[in-house]
This record gives sequence, structure tokens and C-alpha cells, in this order.
Amino acid sequence: MPLFPRSASAAKQSAETPSRGAARRIRKTGVVAAAAAVVMALSACGGGAAPQNADGTVELRFSWWGGDKRAQLTQEAIKQFEAENPNIKIKPEFGDWSGYWDKLATQVAANDAPDIIQMDEKYITEYSSRGALLDLSKYEIDTSKLDEAALNAGKSEDGLTGIAAGINAATILANPAVFEAAGVPLPDDSKWTWDDFERIASEITEKSPKGTYGAAAYGTDEASLGVWLRQNGRSLYTSDGKLGFEPSDIAEWWAFLKQLSENKAVPTASEVVEAEAAPLDQSGLATGKNGMAFWWSNQAPALEKASGSDLKILRFPTKTGSSADAGLWYKASQFWSASSRTKHPEETAKFINFLANNVKAGETLLADRGVYPNSEVRAAIESKLTPADVKVVKFIDQIKDELGEAPAPPPKGAGSIQEIIKRYTSEVLFERLSTEEAGKKAHDEMKSAISS
Repeated sequence: MPLFPRSASAAKQSAETPSRGAARRIRKTGVVAAAAAVVMALSACGGGAAPQNADGTVELRFSWWGGDKRAQLTQEAIKQFEAENPNIKIKPEFGDWSGYWDKLATQVAANDAPDIIQMDEKYITEYSSRGALLDLSKYEIDTSKLDEAALNAGKSEDGLTGIAAGINAATILANPAVFEAAGVPLPDDSKWTWDDFERIASEITEKSPKGTYGAAAYGTDEASLGVWLRQNGRSLYTSDGKLGFEPSDIAEWWAFLKQLSENKAVPTASEVVEAEAAPLDQSGLATGKNGMAFWWSNQAPALEKASGSDLKILRFPTKTGSSADAGLWYKASQFWSASSRTKHPEETAKFINFLANNVKAGETLLADRGVYPNSEVRAAIESKLTPADVKVVKFIDQIKDELGEAPAPPPKGAGSIQEIIKRYTSEVLFERLSTEEAGKKAHDEMKSAISS
């Protein structure tokens, strides 16, 4: 279930969070980060950022991941900031998701971290708790116009270590062309249930050519599991950094997926594995092979372009048939963070404040990293957004009164959770493990990952 972008294409790279293909590489990041922690503990608290130049200018290093489009837009925003602040020069450092975290961990370990760091929800706790990120609340950054949920996502006992660069929500994207070809009406997402989802997806499969399914399978990420758990009174994590569910809870999630597979509502196990390696523009939704699929909201524009179809953004189904019980939340697509060892914290904060609050920055970056968290900037740039991006903004605004409490942030070691979920989903679909066995084994591995 591709709620996270995959690093094989520029379209995927412009989305907010990790890829299914890249997730296979996440496991080794914890090892590198652990090594970084040892070095950090032994190192003195200096260095890492460039000193002031002879001409009085300050040079700041700024790192991010993403594709060519993101690089172009971000560098244009840098030029605008430098025009307003001629005494500050920003040196860009960027690459794709697959190598970003290994490089950052190595830089931190070597006391050579960039001043400004594009940070992800999966790792912000990891870096914050080890003292690697600056508490931005101590500097002049205006947070008064930021969405409260997005602002709180960057806060912890270590302070405000991240300012949300964009917000999005977990969604189901539907391809109306597939529905129309099968003669199946689109659901009313304000009141549909999981039973409705199964019925509709199965009907589409039955009435479509061989190889076309009503929905893509879920089970390759934490977001869909998180929604399911929240709808059942559980959570992925607790506020004290532990798992918020029992083995039986995830077993039930897999049991429903297996039921969907048996009823041919979703692809076969082998087709699910094959889809894992496909880039975004070759995904089942983009190619018209899936009527519905699970994605983050800010991935809708890239998918719409790839599919050539006017996609529909849907809320998740619920147990009760009420959208108020969907358990959705605003997720920070990425954060603007800073190295705790920057030699120029004031200038670093000034640049982050520009990215978060300046309309010129908003007009340049637009919705590349998700819906702008600053409400005033969001309103100011709406006329410049593409129709697909406007659709996403309207969806984000539409669900505002239906949101549940923001989930606890991923604890240290959570970077490996997605890989564990994927691996045991495969075991269940190929019937190598029962849902109960998979639930117990996966729960034990996850518990070990976040407690080590």
C-alpha cells in the first residue's frame, strides 16, 4: 500500500515520505545512527557549520531529499532569501531518499551536520533525543499562523526541533475511469464502511478485464495500520515510546487483508510483490489496473498526472459509517530542522522562518512538500496552485473538523517498523504464516526495534 513515495522517480521524490523500495534500506540506518550517537557522546559540542567568511557573509548548508522538481523550486526559494538577506549564503546539498539518511547519520557522527536539515517524522525523535537538533523555540520563528496539529508534531520533551514544511493526510485515491468502465458508482466517503469497501472493490474486479482489481492491497506501511488501529481504539505508538497495540490487533488487520485477497478485491500475493517494485507512474492506480489505492494526499497530483485521469480523493472507510470516526490526522510531510551544533543559529532560524512564513517562499515552493501549514501563506498562494493541488488543499480543509487526536510520534528505532510490516504482510498473503503467528512475531520484532 503505497502511502509512502518511492525513490525510483522524480514524481515520487517530490512526495513527503519514504518509498516502498527505499524502505528496504531503512533497517541499516538504525545501525549508522547508533554509531553516530556514540561519536556524538564523545565529541565536543563545536563545529559542523562554516564560519563567517572574510567579507562578513555567513554560509549555511541546507540538505534535503527529493527529485529534480523539488531541487529546482527549493533553489529558487534560496535565491529569494539571499536577495533579501545578502549577508547570508545558502549552500544546497540534496539527493534522493535512498542515500539521504545514511549520509546524514555519517555527517552527524563526524560532527559535520548541515545547518538546515529536511527531517522526516520517522527520525525526528531519533535525532532530537540524541541532542542532534536545535530547539527552534529559542529563536525568532513565528509559529502563530501554523496549524496547531502540524506545529505540535515537531514538539517533544527536547523542544521544538522541527517546523512542518507541509501537511497531508492518509487517503484512498479512486480512479473514476475504472469505476465507470466496471459500471460501479463511486462511494459516498462520508459514510462508507470497510464492508462497503470490500463489496465495491470485489464488484469492480468481477466486472473488469482480467488483471484489473477494485483496490490495491494495503500492508506495506505504517499509515494504513495506524488508521486501522485508531479506529479500533488502539494506536501504533504510545506517548512514552512503546507499541500501542497487541498482537491480536495487527492479526485482525491482516485477517481482513486476507479476506480481501480471497474475495479478489485486491491483487494476488505475487502481484502485490511485483507492484512493490513499480515506480509511482507505473503503479496500479496510475495505469488503470486498480480502482482504488492507499496514498498520502500530497501524492495525488503526481498520480493524477501519471494516470491522465481526474482522480477522486476519498476518506478512509470506518467501522461505524461515520467519517467522524475515520481517525485521520494531519501528518507533517517533512520538517525544517537545524543542527544543534550550527555556529550560526540565529541565521539558521531566520532561513527556516522564511521558508515557513514568507509568501514569496510559498509562491515558489507551492505544494511540493504538501499543503502549506501557514494558513495565511496557504490562502495567498491558492490562485497559483494547479487544479490537482487545489483539490488536495480542499480535502485537507474539508476533514479539519473530523480529525482525531494527533498520534504519538515514532520513537527511536521506528525506522525499521515499515520493513517489518511489509515482510509479515508477505508471509500472510503467501500463507507461510497464519495471521495470529504473523501478529505475534511482528509484534515481538517491533517491540525489540524500538526498545533497543
